[in-house]
Amino acid sequence: MTSAPVLGPAYIIAARRTALGRPGGLHKSRRIESLTSPVVLAALEDAGLEPGAVDEIIFGNTTAGGNPARIIGLAAGLGEGVPALTVDRQCASGLDAILLGARAVALSEARVVVAGGGESLSTAPWRVARPKSLFQTPRFLGLEPEDGAAAPHSVTASETLARRLGIGRERQDAYALQSHLKAERAAGERRFVREIVPLRMAAGEARDESAEVESLQDLAELVPIVPPDGTHTHGNISAPQEGAAIAVIVAQEVWAALGRPHAMRLAGGVTQGVGASEEARAPVAALEKLMRTNSGFSRDKLALVEMSETSAAQALAVRDAFDLADEELSPDGGALVRGYPLGAASAVSLVRLFTRMVRSPEAGQRPYGAVTQGAIGGLGVAALFEAV
Repeated sequence: MTSAPVLGPAYIIAARRTALGRPGGLHKSRRIESLTSPVVLAALEDAGLEPGAVDEIIFGNTTAGGNPARIIGLAAGLGEGVPALTVDRQCASGLDAILLGARAVALSEARVVVAGGGESLSTAPWRVARPKSLFQTPRFLGLEPEDGAAAPHSVTASETLARRLGIGRERQDAYALQSHLKAERAAGERRFVREIVPLRMAAGEARDESAEVESLQDLAELVPIVPPDGTHTHGNISAPQEGAAIAVIVAQEVWAALGRPHAMRLAGGVTQGVGASEEARAPVAALEKLMRTNSGFSRDKLALVEMSETSAAQALAVRDAFDLADEELSPDGGALVRGYPLGAASAVSLVRLFTRMVRSPEAGQRPYGAVTQGAIGGLGVAALFEAV
């Protein structure tokens, strides 16, 4: 009879990201390795570790193809002997990579893991549907599944969620505006400065290429994406972006040797599937499972949730399901403002959580925080962290 392995703690001691840019914008000439390797090095420097200390790199990506984790590891100087794994769980890929890294550390398979996600839409290969005959014109494939609908798949899924939960257009627009105001306040308080890695010396490299919203009136004047009765517009959904986010995960002995720096300890992680008709509800389902499977943990202990939402309706569904206050859900603004970098989206949320729980002046006031993320295909991933 074999016994289960004893799991050790896994600590996130550093987390950094790039500014997020529009496709064809800030990062238009950067391949995935040139976008990500500087962030790996910056996170390791924060952690007080040399590249040679890394045992493995795990990376979430949905568009590059092949195994970009290997290319990034080599570009960052991690060494030829460092294993590399690329994960694709669509928009939850970055958080999934971090959870895999934490499990490797917990199982003593590694002492130091670099993990996260990135997306370079501007330089990613194009996908072309195979012609059915020699006479058919090749057809380019988009980032989302093709279901014959005029609107993006994520929008139709979110519209279904909004109808089911009774989340109307006015409430979605109000949430979108509030998210912009939160981000504006956070930028004024310089909350993003220590988490963003400028890739060159230029002012634009230190801030997200985010959308700008002046008022509710501006949002109200936008045309629905699904006319005539749709509630989603380009003002209350998240736009595709590109960027990278990286975390450094270490074992307890490494954390102790580094002087026990402020960190986040992984307390639990889950994945949950939902039916096709409930796809946009996946972040709620994942967070519900996370609460159920962590015995002794109750909702009243959860003071902070970060997510990269596809729409205001999806964020409101999470907020309503867990009765979260404005300052408990993405308190510095979410993906409605900063954009949605696909495979990096959930890793960016992790970096945002790290800033709030470890870097910010109020660090320690919120001992527990979570990240939740939905992915195309009806999948949700969520993770719970404790500040230490």
